[in-house]
Amino acid sequence: MSDALLTIHNLSVGFVNGKPVRPVTDKVSLSIKRGETLALVGESGSGKSVTANAILRLLPKASARYLEGEILYDGQDTLKCSERQLRGLRGGKIGMIFQEPMMSLNPLHKIGRQLCETLAIHRGIRQRQAEKRALNWLKKVGIRNPEQRMYAYPHELSGGERQRVMIAMALINEPDLLIADEPTTALDVSVQAQILELLKQLQAEMGMAMLFITHDLSIVRKIADRVAVMQLGKLVETNTREMIFSAPSHPYTQRLIAADPPGEPVPIQGDPDALFEVDKLRVWFPIKGGVMKRVVGHIKAVTDVSFVLKRGQSVGLVGESGSGKSTTGMAILRLLNSEGSIRYDGQEISALNRKGMLPYRSRLQVVFQDPFSALNPRMSVAQIIGEGLKVHQQLSEHEEDAMICQAMKDVELDPATRFRYPNEFSGGQRQRIAIARALVLKPEFILLDEPTSSLDRTVQFQVLNLLKALQMKYGLSYLFISHDLNVVQSLCHYTLVLKDGHVVEQGPTQRLFHQPEAEYTQRLVQLSSMT
Repeated sequence: MSDALLTIHNLSVGFVNGKPVRPVTDKVSLSIKRGETLALVGESGSGKSVTANAILRLLPKASARYLEGEILYDGQDTLKCSERQLRGLRGGKIGMIFQEPMMSLNPLHKIGRQLCETLAIHRGIRQRQAEKRALNWLKKVGIRNPEQRMYAYPHELSGGERQRVMIAMALINEPDLLIADEPTTALDVSVQAQILELLKQLQAEMGMAMLFITHDLSIVRKIADRVAVMQLGKLVETNTREMIFSAPSHPYTQRLIAADPPGEPVPIQGDPDALFEVDKLRVWFPIKGGVMKRVVGHIKAVTDVSFVLKRGQSVGLVGESGSGKSTTGMAILRLLNSEGSIRYDGQEISALNRKGMLPYRSRLQVVFQDPFSALNPRMSVAQIIGEGLKVHQQLSEHEEDAMICQAMKDVELDPATRFRYPNEFSGGQRQRIAIARALVLKPEFILLDEPTSSLDRTVQFQVLNLLKALQMKYGLSYLFISHDLNVVQSLCHYTLVLKDGHVVEQGPTQRLFHQPEAEYTQRLVQLSSMT
């Protein structure tokens, strides 16, 4: 393609695993014109992120091998560029949004400093002007209270807010090409719509090209001009968006398009007992000021949230990023201090300290939103999944290994890979490792904080079916936090809608989504139906 900004020709990338080189992409060829959006879709582990990271040679130097092919950016082969030339491209000419923002942001530096730093490196902009531009970009990507967030550390932001900071950092230098690796994964539907609209607006203004990696086909429908589909390291189909969705030619593409969230929640037998009873839950973080560091105010994260979760039931928490969903979940597990009543299995646990909660910990498990930061990079998969078994059960090595292998099979992972480390797995595979770690103890309750957000459509389908099967078999109860209302509707019997820490509406999921009463809920449902 002569007018292409980026052309990848017959790219094969492998990784050294012992002596032989293990190829993970096989002769991938694609191109992107100026101002065009190419969506790259496929299952986790299909080679999407490897292909994208190869463009700027961001793959691990020690193990990655570029076996054949070329990557031409504006006529220049990036595989032959010097490190100095690559530094000029990275962040300047080519921006990149990574899948896991917590691993990409420096935990020691405030958000504003990190945004200003990239402006200083690539544009030579002075501090005051850089701060003004950074603040403007935080506003553009929908960060609430941007003046305060400029001086916040990454861990003080919600998952969605961290992702929006990453988007601002990638776009602040107005690159010619944006590589977006799952940029809206952690965002709720309303902010997702804003970000996609922003990206399209910037393309129109700057003629920016975009390589958009995603597992969410609803986003592909909205933003892509052309679509490239990958399976097992190979490019199996490339066509216009209209042709991909109206007449997909490859069986794998047909299967991806057909994989919608499965069915309805599992039926509940009779009138089960309450497992959790939460009454007027409140989580307020004190703001201290002055010489004496007295409390001068509060950040009201959650205010007066009440609900009942029955045995074998799934309750959904939905709302925008920063609405208090994850804070509510952490509070009922006593991982955050809170006020109000929390009764678990008839026992008041709201006042229990760490030691008092120990007998309950094996019965209460959690799957976090960001799998990479939740998995110890120095531990093998077997050690990660088996860690809880060592703490809570007295098993022989053989019994422990058998339970680890079974948990991996349950989440569609090959037990033969249990001696590998988290960095050797794709984002979706890492999330399945986190789910296996929660399942291995056979708990009564699992807090699921965006457990399918990093999974592609087909694996999401498998995991939801797995969660339902386990719920029916063991009578599990779930508190399910998600911004994907279609997934919530598939799994949850009852749903709470949160906004700014308050419950604006709650009720049976089907009624809530088909006859919403609150204006905020109506807007969320409308945005979800557009996907």
